[in-house]
Amino acid sequence: MDGKKIVLVNTVYGSGSVGRITADLYHAAEQNGALVSAAYGRGSAPADIHAYRVGSRKDFYGHVCYNFFRDGSGFGSAKQTERFLDWLEGEQPDLLHLHNLHGFYLQIEKLFESIKKKKVPVVWTLHDCWAFTGHCAYYDKSGCQKWKDGCGNCAYHRSAYPYALFCDNSAENYRRKKAAFCGVENLTIVTPSQWLAQEVKQSFLGEYPVQVIHNGIDLEQFTPPDEGSLREHKGCQEKAAASGQQRRWEILGAANIWEERKGLSYLKELADMLPADSHLTLLGLSDRQIRNIRRQFPEERVSACKRTDSIAKLAEAYRRADVFVNPTLEDVFSMTNLEALACGTPVVTFPTGGSPETIDRSCGIVTDSKDAAALLRAVEQIRRGKEQEKGLYSTEACRNRALCFGKRERYGEYLALYQTMCENKHIR
Repeated sequence: MDGKKIVLVNTVYGSGSVGRITADLYHAAEQNGALVSAAYGRGSAPADIHAYRVGSRKDFYGHVCYNFFRDGSGFGSAKQTERFLDWLEGEQPDLLHLHNLHGFYLQIEKLFESIKKKKVPVVWTLHDCWAFTGHCAYYDKSGCQKWKDGCGNCAYHRSAYPYALFCDNSAENYRRKKAAFCGVENLTIVTPSQWLAQEVKQSFLGEYPVQVIHNGIDLEQFTPPDEGSLREHKGCQEKAAASGQQRRWEILGAANIWEERKGLSYLKELADMLPADSHLTLLGLSDRQIRNIRRQFPEERVSACKRTDSIAKLAEAYRRADVFVNPTLEDVFSMTNLEALACGTPVVTFPTGGSPETIDRSCGIVTDSKDAAALLRAVEQIRRGKEQEKGLYSTEACRNRALCFGKRERYGEYLALYQTMCENKHIR
């Protein structure tokens, strides 16, 4: 990668899951000799990197309002995009790596017109489905299939991100996206899951090569309990058994934001069904959600906790749990599953999107249906498996599965793709 100029583009830099991936790729490429720049639309970037912010906070709110009234996510921010393209012209990149283009900071038609004109090689990582629908970033929960033939009469434009409160323009958006995104000479799409790769191949983006590169987990920050902790844990179990007490079975549910698609309602139902010796911890709740949970459940049954920005505290929560339950209704590839596995905790998840791809039979269960009863059956099965001590759902089995998704190896796959794209100007 020596001397190759690479520009990374995403809504944010360094924050949120995609922002952290963008930052990690910046440093991985830089360490391999590339000259790297980043462009982002919101927030800030460290002073020690070469970065460009697309537009201002005022510009961002203007695009948000445009979307609210016109259902125009990705079609506002024309002047900011022109200024960004002037900056990009000065960078003269050998490769452009796009991530999320939604987020109210770019005019996608101007961006792709420039890409086609300049013939710059492009890697485009899709972290959701927005690129090939007329509106939605996710549609798994609704089961909508209009994106295969052309959207229109959208039933979800008010309720699904990016929220358009006053207008449904999904048919026109679909047409404009297809015209803008198709026809690039040297573009490879990357998806973090096989599930999303198959969806892309059925869309108008199916004309491009698609490569699966799973999102990587930081195996140095998310780690299993050490030997001392395991001995202490076993000692507490034996002491409780000797005194006639049953050890409390710990269940964890965690999300960055507990919006409807994350399945909080199913965990509430599960809490009502759990035996008396089980305890559920919910991490990542808003103040309002915490108040509601505390009105519904006693603390000895359900603990309601705010989101933490501390990876150390999050990892400790995973380690304390006997099982992590992820009732997600829309997910391209679940990083929370990998975080739990890396900390030695087995996972239960719904058969949703790419979430099942994170686990195998040794370390978790994909439920046979999307309901609380199925979650309870899976939790009880994992409990029986762990108590039989035959290696099933063990700390070692979970950690071994997580080792398949180390972020260093995943970024190595990206660097290899960068090299291929730069060397082959016309690979289609």
